[in-house]
Amino acid sequence: MSVALFVVGCSKPLPSDKANYVGEWRSAEMRLVITSGGRVDYKRQASGGSKSVQAPIQKFEGNDFFAGLGPLSTRFVVARPPTLINGVWTMTVDGVELTKVP
Repeated sequence: MSVALFVVGCSKPLPSDKANYVGEWRSAEMRLVITSGGRVDYKRQASGGSKSVQAPIQKFEGNDFFAGLGPLSTRFVVARPPTLINGVWTMTVDGVELTKVP
């Protein structure tokens, strides 16, 4: 099963306190790109299929963020925001530890 959400719409730049979120983040099963202009390009592979989202970030609630437009929205649960550990940026999103691509 494959689920995709592609939304074209206005995006606004990320808040300055979320600048560390910008970049390409990867794990074996997930790829997440967050732009400074406030857009998300997300793809996750799982045994049951894949899910992808390409949309503007609507808002942040704490460390979590929502991407989409109106009722078509996806919440990204950020258990650990971008953190620099031994020179490598990591972040945990939706239960998956991601590493920032240099």
